[in-house]
Amino acid sequence: MRGWLEEAHEQQRPKFRDRTEAGALLAHHLAQFYHGDAVVLGIPRGGVVVAAEVARRLGLPLDVIVARKLGAPMSEEFAIGAVTANGGRFLDHELIARLAVSDAYVAAETDLQRAEARRREERFRAGRPPLAVRRRTAIVVDDGLATGSTMRAAVRSLRQHEPAHVVVAVPVGSREACAMLRQEADAVVCPFELSELGAVGRYYADFTQTVDDEVGDLLAQSHGDTAPTSWNHRRQPLKGT
Repeated sequence: MRGWLEEAHEQQRPKFRDRTEAGALLAHHLAQFYHGDAVVLGIPRGGVVVAAEVARRLGLPLDVIVARKLGAPMSEEFAIGAVTANGGRFLDHELIARLAVSDAYVAAETDLQRAEARRREERFRAGRPPLAVRRRTAIVVDDGLATGSTMRAAVRSLRQHEPAHVVVAVPVGSREACAMLRQEADAVVCPFELSELGAVGRYYADFTQTVDDEVGDLLAQSHGDTAPTSWNHRRQPLKGT
């Protein structure tokens, strides 16, 4: 009987059982990036579930980086950019100009979403300090890459902390977004790059919404548990994909 991964490759449309299975696949592809100073950072909420499995399988510490969409005036779900808690920001200047969004609105929305990002990071960490990323490989994980706005903000935020390398890692993503992120990150690991992605949830049998408490629990469970697994002692130089 053919395995799910073989069938997914043949169809060029993966169907993960859930985010944990997607994380297991991603960990396999990320093994080449593993070394003693790497850290895994999940983008809430669903990305943290994928990241937790990556961290568990690679024996790496887990943390969170909150990136919030900047909503357009006519609809908060229509992103004109994204921002993180500590100042990382990506703006879609072309879209902002096309929609005639004012500088005042962008500034106000940035302040609002940055404050919310800070609030969420504090809640998720439950008083624990953020993991240091300086001179370490930072592996940033999400459950999918559609437009890439939040991931770009996350990468820009991390650069301020001087990591040795920044690796973007997602189970599935649009080819356009992956190409865009390769201009920002040192490497992008995406087992399935599709020309037409659509909604990320299409590629999961179970895409149940992740709640804040689950994110907090995953971070709490992983705190201090960084012993490497036996299959991961092979350490190779970082290289792009």
